[in-house]
Order: sequence, then C-alpha cells, then structure tokens
Amino acid sequence: MLSTASTAAVVIAAFIVLLVVYVALAIKIVQQHEQGLVERFGRYRKTVGPGFHMIVPFIERMQRVDMREQVVDVPPQEVITKDNVVVTVDAVVYYQATDPVKLKYNVANFILAATKLAQTNLRNVVGDMDLDSALTSRNAINTELRVILDEATDVWGTRVVRVEIQRIDPPVDVTQAMHRQMKAERDRRAVVTEAEGEKRSAILRAEGVREANILQAQGQAGAIREVADAEKYQLLTVAEGEGQAIERVFAAIHNGDPTPDLIAIKYLQTLGEVANGQATKLFIPMETTGILGSLGAIGELFSGSKDGADATTASGTTGQARPGS
Repeated sequence: MLSTASTAAVVIAAFIVLLVVYVALAIKIVQQHEQGLVERFGRYRKTVGPGFHMIVPFIERMQRVDMREQVVDVPPQEVITKDNVVVTVDAVVYYQATDPVKLKYNVANFILAATKLAQTNLRNVVGDMDLDSALTSRNAINTELRVILDEATDVWGTRVVRVEIQRIDPPVDVTQAMHRQMKAERDRRAVVTEAEGEKRSAILRAEGVREANILQAQGQAGAIREVADAEKYQLLTVAEGEGQAIERVFAAIHNGDPTPDLIAIKYLQTLGEVANGQATKLFIPMETTGILGSLGAIGELFSGSKDGADATTASGTTGQARPGS
C-alpha cells in the first residue's frame, strides 16, 4: 500500500510539473512594438498583435517581429567618382518593418541584404558624380538612395525611412589641393572685397566733396542774393527818399513862388558848393541866357541899392547943411 501511494504521488507531481511546463510553453506575451507570427508544424498560420496569447506547445510556435524603426550601418567603402577620384563613403540606412510576414519569410538575413544593397547603390549613385558634386550634393544622394532602397526592399516588407551620408573623404593629396584652392579663393575674395571697399570709400568721399561744394556754392549764391536784395532795397529806399525830398522841394518852390533874383542867388550858392568839392573837373550847364538874365537882375538889384544909398547920403548932407544956413 505504501509503495502504491508513493507511486501515485510521484505520478501526480510529474503530471503537475508537466502541466505547468505545458501552460508555460502555451502562454505567449507579445509586446507593444512587436507582431507575433504563429506557425503550426512549420507553416505560417496567423499574425497576432500585442497582448496575451495561447498556442499549442510542440505543435505551434510563435516568432516575434520588431516593428520599430531600425538602423543599418553601411561600412565605409571606396567609390570612384566620375572624374576618377577615389573617395571613402560612409552611410547609415533607417528602415521600418511594414509587413512582418514578408520580412520573416522573404529574406533570410535582412541586415546583410540591406547592407549589400546599400553599398551597391551607393557606388552607383556616387560614381555618376564628380568630386565637387559629391561633396556638395549630400541631400541629393540621400534622396536618390532612399528611393532606390525603398523600391528594392518593398518585397521584404520594409520601408526605408531615410538614408544619411555620414562622411565622404577624398584622398589626402586631393584634400590638400582643395585646401590650397579654398585658401586661394578666400584670398581672392578678400582682395576683391578690400578693393570694392576702397572703391566705395573713394566714391563716397567724392560724393561728399561734391555735395559740400554744391552746398557751399548754394550758400554763396544765397548770400550774394541776400546782399544784392539788401543793396537793392537800400538803393530803392534812398531813391524813394530822394524822390520824395525833390518832390517836396519842388512843391515848396512852387508854393513859395520864388523870384528870379532868389533863384539866381541859390544858383550861385550851388556853384560855390560844387567848386568847393574834391573833383578835378567841373561841369557848368550852358544855359547862358538864363544865367545872364539872372546876373543882370542881380546887377540891377545891387545898382538900385547903391543909388538908394547915395540918395540917402545926399539927403542927409543937405539936411545937415540946412540948419546951418
């Protein structure tokens, strides 16, 4: 009886262990970033998503496929450009699985296949360019490689997200020649820039001198204009004053009704004032008739005065004699 009980306990224990192992093999957990491929007797049966799943152990099995974006590092390789320059190119390919079934069953080693495909197409793309174009057209190379690799890897259930050229290294002698060329170009640009600066400076100085001369000439012209206007105003004012004075003198003369004797006396006074001047030449009007008439009137005036004086003297003498008689 004891041996039978022991045997039964061992059997039950073994059964429990087998059950636990069976359940453990049957339970499958698929992560969020994965897809599960269920195979039965080696044949694809279905695709399951993230979560808890049960399979039949020893009959079915599950293969997980990572659906996240992956990176393929393309090893550096030597490429001959269109102008026969050997350059070393290093690239990186980013891809993402779109169909886990194709990715698992259509290609044995996707990483190796993608690397070789990228190397081959990289040589083709860079080989069609000269060195300068390859060094300055990385974006164009990246775009062209992405399109080619995306079309080629579509049958593998992947999508090439982008391709990045990490570096393109020319030979040492070519690099030194490029450095010398770049230095010469920069020196040329510096000389041209300096010459343009000197030219611009000379132009600005000339324009400044020209504008200064123009402003100075305009200022002088304005000053001359102001002085001329002032002199003109002065002359007009003096002329207007003299004209008003002459008009008043003329009016006073006409209003006073002067006699020829007074006019003759003023004329002689005026001649005396003219003769007392600093001039070396004297111009006398040739109105001899008027002058002679005036002088005759003056002579008669003086003669009349003399006769009157003599008559007065004679009367006085006679009057004095009369009392004596």
